[in-house]
Amino acid sequence: MSLNFRFAVVSDLHIGLHHTIWDHPSRFPLVEVSILALEVVLKHLQQQKLDFLLLPGDLTQHGEPDNHDWLQKRLSQLPFPVYVVPGNHDIPNLAADQCSIGFKDFPHYYRHFGYQNVEQLYYTCEVLPGVQLVGLNSNAFDESGRQLGRLDDQQLVWLEQVLAHNQDKLVLVMVHHNVVEHLPGQARHALGRRYMLENAPVLRKILKKAGVNLVFTGHLHTQDVAFQSGVYDITTGSLVSYPHPYRILELRTDNQDKRWLQIESHRVESVPGWENLSHRSREWMGDRSHPFMLKLLTQPPLNLAIADAEKLAPSLRYFWAKIAAGDALFDFPDFPPVVRRHFEAYSATTSDGKPALIDNNVTLLVH
Repeated sequence: MSLNFRFAVVSDLHIGLHHTIWDHPSRFPLVEVSILALEVVLKHLQQQKLDFLLLPGDLTQHGEPDNHDWLQKRLSQLPFPVYVVPGNHDIPNLAADQCSIGFKDFPHYYRHFGYQNVEQLYYTCEVLPGVQLVGLNSNAFDESGRQLGRLDDQQLVWLEQVLAHNQDKLVLVMVHHNVVEHLPGQARHALGRRYMLENAPVLRKILKKAGVNLVFTGHLHTQDVAFQSGVYDITTGSLVSYPHPYRILELRTDNQDKRWLQIESHRVESVPGWENLSHRSREWMGDRSHPFMLKLLTQPPLNLAIADAEKLAPSLRYFWAKIAAGDALFDFPDFPPVVRRHFEAYSATTSDGKPALIDNNVTLLVH
């Protein structure tokens, strides 16, 4: 089947109405620009003749009912269909409390955005003739109530059945947590693995068997395209974090029936009251980078002494900002050799060391 369509991906909106924003040092960063940035994006997207929009989770600051209610009303005003899945911020608790909705409440807010069956937190629907979307829920809770990034067994069985019934269609998968590593050793590192599905290998195996190779994720707040086991994991950065990105994608079929996915990335550079948003958010990230970089330096695999880590951390002020922006290239010639190799491994390069430059703007052969 010859398929040609356009869609967009906007992730980790972290919507926060003014009266819901926490006056607390640990509240989520720059949530005060969430609605302003979203309006800039939606204005642009409404000029793009899109077929649909995907929002892969963390729709709200912390699952507040008012924020979910505002967002679903705003999405209902758009001229194209929108499909969502929950992120860890959207359903932080199994049961509703005075601040957040409960786990089972989420589909009721978004019944017009994928969840026609409000009794389960995952769904599938035909978004266009020959194109099937699968929206997965990667939020689970253990016996103590601790939130996990995992697909439950019942959902995996359901997924295999869905894929078996849609073998003649192009299947797109959307899930919040990462399915493929976007950082070196992400699945093993204490700071990185919480952004990945605990059972990502199981999901990749299911997708590969079914010939499904396009997955759209969020959660990590970086612009990155990664490939493993026949699966492209296209993760999109957060709208409230530097560089405030979103993507417009076009899938087209050529004369030889090959399918190509063209990815274009855009950024929100300014919003009212934050005319230099991009610069301010990059500096905000840099100002808060020191404790994070100390953890990277002193924890495995580097295990540096704190005194040595303190000397190197200032040179890594913009390290995460560059990763978040995608297509990062690093060179730390003054670092000790082992440390230098470790951080330069985060560069977006090919196997022969050349710049890869595939995280923001690229065309992929998907079939």
